[in-house]
Amino acid sequence: QVQLVESGGGVVQAGGSLRLSCAASGRTLSSYTVGWFRQAPGKEREFVGRNTWNDLSTTYADSVKGRFTISRDNAKNTVYLQMNSLKPEDTAVYYCAAALYSTYEYNYWGQGTQVTVSS
Repeated sequence: QVQLVESGGGVVQAGGSLRLSCAASGRTLSSYTVGWFRQAPGKEREFVGRNTWNDLSTTYADSVKGRFTISRDNAKNTVYLQMNSLKPEDTAVYYCAAALYSTYEYNYWGQGTQVTVSS
């Protein structure tokens, strides 16, 4: 079992930055691909990006490409989502999720952290 806890959300003005953390316990994240997802009010959950278990590949949704960066620190068993140039449309609850190796079956999810971008 992997337990995931997101943190770092908050309220920021458009153009600002936030860094979200996804801290894991129970298992080492070095065996897991970690994805970030978000869900805005009244909308379906959408994929934001993912970092593969071996840290060799990172993929982003077109809507965040060039603004968001995913990184991981295996020593801290934590994955980060650096969000720059934030826009009001980035407002959502952000979730991290873990999938064993490259299965992309995200069986473990955090509780989410709210990000609000004001215009």
